[in-house]
Amino acid sequence: MWSTASSTLHRLGLLGVLLVALTAGAEQELPVYPGAVHTRIGKDLVIAGEYYRLAYFTTDDSMEKVATYFEKHWRGLGYPTVVEGDLREEAVVSALYTREGLQRGVVLRRHLGKTVGFSALRDLWVRAPRKDTPGLVKLEGTLFSQDITTRDDPGGSRSRSSLVKGALDEVRRQVSEGLTQQGFALVRQTGSKQGGEERFTLEHARNGEQVVTTLSRVDGETTALLQMWLGSDRPDAVPNDEAVRQSRQAWEQQQKAAQARPGGAP
Repeated sequence: MWSTASSTLHRLGLLGVLLVALTAGAEQELPVYPGAVHTRIGKDLVIAGEYYRLAYFTTDDSMEKVATYFEKHWRGLGYPTVVEGDLREEAVVSALYTREGLQRGVVLRRHLGKTVGFSALRDLWVRAPRKDTPGLVKLEGTLFSQDITTRDDPGGSRSRSSLVKGALDEVRRQVSEGLTQQGFALVRQTGSKQGGEERFTLEHARNGEQVVTTLSRVDGETTALLQMWLGSDRPDAVPNDEAVRQSRQAWEQQQKAAQARPGGAP
């Protein structure tokens, strides 16, 4: 019995190591178009509970040429590959790496005479652990909601985009009440009109955290909502402990500079 249990645990341990290795390896394997400079978008992203890596690039090559490259490359490696779009204004090329449990894809658009590509790597096997998201309120009448988490910046950030059934003023009231119940205080509120439609931005803060909420009127009964939580209550969004470190470092540099002057006077 103990032998069987030990063997099972051993297999589970190996499986865990394998999954970790695949995830780590996936960090370096975003789709790359030859000759183009790729810029990472964040580092670790969690979108709707799934792990993603993203980057973007631009090239003078036509969209059709770029799409054909990825299609031939992935199909040549034997991976199931799908091409969608008109290949003139937009296109999506994606491939399933079935053994690795990964999906690689490229979204292409034309902009200012260039082809702009967004490379994506999606982990199909490993899902992020569910966590309570501070400051991002859940509203009654939500028709759609999606969360995105970044894990590479010092304080971290989380955002939630939602489509809520309810008039703009009613949804704004629900957001303010929900944040107040969590201990956040309203520090700033602005309103504007874009395309004739009302939009509000609310800024709430509590010790070491802030939440920025943007609400837009879709129609008389529907409101679009975007919330972002930041691990800082500073206007520049620098986490408090990082801000203290930077301030202390700047002060120490000033002291050293002062001591280096003749007489050691500032």
